[in-house]
This record gives sequence, structure tokens and C-alpha cells, in this order.
Amino acid sequence: MSTRLVSVVVPTKDVGRTIRRCLESIRAQDHRELELIVVDNFSGDATFGVAQELADVAVQRGPERSAQRNHAIALATGRWVLWADADMRLSPRVVSDAVETAEREDAIAVFIPETSVGEGFWTACRALERRCYAGEPMIEAPRLVRRDFFERSGGFVADVAGQEDAELRMRLLADGARLAWSTAAIEHDEGRLTFGGVMRKRLYYGRSIPAYAAAAPGAVPAQALATLRAFARHWRLLAADPVHAVGMLVLRSCELVAYGAGALRARRAAGVVTR
Repeated sequence: MSTRLVSVVVPTKDVGRTIRRCLESIRAQDHRELELIVVDNFSGDATFGVAQELADVAVQRGPERSAQRNHAIALATGRWVLWADADMRLSPRVVSDAVETAEREDAIAVFIPETSVGEGFWTACRALERRCYAGEPMIEAPRLVRRDFFERSGGFVADVAGQEDAELRMRLLADGARLAWSTAAIEHDEGRLTFGGVMRKRLYYGRSIPAYAAAAPGAVPAQALATLRAFARHWRLLAADPVHAVGMLVLRSCELVAYGAGALRARRAAGVVTR
């Protein structure tokens, strides 16, 4: 097995709008030692057909993104695992730049920069927010990780949905793993975000907060503090775009409420089950 083989993992579910562009961008990487594994959560649209057309391995498995990724890692043969979401597009040097960075820095995992694109006011707010997070190790999460780290520490936490990347980051930090940053960027197609759509997603993700907090003690307040510090450090960036900066702060504040509501529901449900 080549020490430079990268297994690119993409979990999917009903992502017909973006899946072809995502997989084609992976196929267009200038790093040739690459296998593409798609694990589809029984999509009702054309997603799985596109995956079968473009992936080296395309299988169907649920019930959530963490479990899908774990199944893909079990199928992977590369020394490295890189995961992307189906609404992302990788610039041609993303994989090669990440691997070269890992080799140069003797890193176990590599952060890959990410930009948000799409239409509408709330999407512009999200793009501004993401710019504030660039280079923040307590907010961003590595996307390229050596496969033997998963073999030693276990895969993604199955009952964490929405914070699974953050939990992995906390595990890497706790393990003292050497981390590095590459430069070639991933473009995240947010589409046209709506306020209601964002809140519904955060309410759902909030249900995993108790599991995340249990898996990574102290991570939730540490990440919240890091977010505030990131905004403070980038005050000039925010001041240059006050309309979207205010929208970002409103959106972020409401997201925290939705996360909290989802977490409260999960705790209440667990209380009902355990009584």
C-alpha cells in the first residue's frame, strides 16, 4: 500500500443539487493516489446513482453522518482519510497540499481552509463568520487524518451529530497529536440559507450536545470562549461590513438558543427513558 494513498470519504443523503459537482471536484484532484468512498443514507433522489457512477466504492448505510463515516473508514485502504460533505467543492490541489503539509510537518492531522459561498443575506453572514474562524484550532476541525489514529482511538462518536468533527479535534488535542494547516481551500456551497432553516438544523444538532459534552468534557465552554475571542480579534473585518456583522451576531445568538433548546429536549428525553 502506498504511504500517500488518500481515502476521500463523502457521506450523503438527498443531495442531488450538489453531489455531482462535489464528486467531480474530488476526481479532478492533482493527487493521483486517491480512492473515493461514498456512503449514502438511502437517498430518495438521484444521489446514489451519481455516487455509483463516480466513486470507487459506493454503498448505502445509515443512520447518521458519524456512522456513515465510520463505515467508510472501515472500507478505506489509504494511509490517510479525508472527509468532505456533499455540498463542498475541492479546489484541484486540496488533497496534494494537505498530504504535502502533513509530510513536511510530520503531522497526524491537517486543517484545510474552508470558505462559504451561496446566495442571500444569511449566507453572506455565514461567510463573514467563517472568515473570522480561519486558523482557530478550537473552532475549525482537521479534515485529513492518518487512518491509524482512528484504529488506535476509535472512529467518530456514533451518537454525536453536528459536533462530530469538533469531538475528533478535541480527541486529537488531548492525545497531543501534531496538527498542521494547509492552504488550498474547500468551497462550501451553503445555497440560500434561511433563518428558519438554520434554526431547525441547530435545534436538531443541539440534541447531540449532551453526548458531545460527555465525550469531550469542557469542550462546549472552551469553544464558546474561542468564538468570542475570534470575533474580538477580527473586529476590523466585522467593522468593515457592519450590516452582515450585525446579522451574523443575531444569527449566532439565536443559534445558541436553538442549540440549548435541542440539548434540553435530549436531556428530558433521556430522563424519561431512565426513570
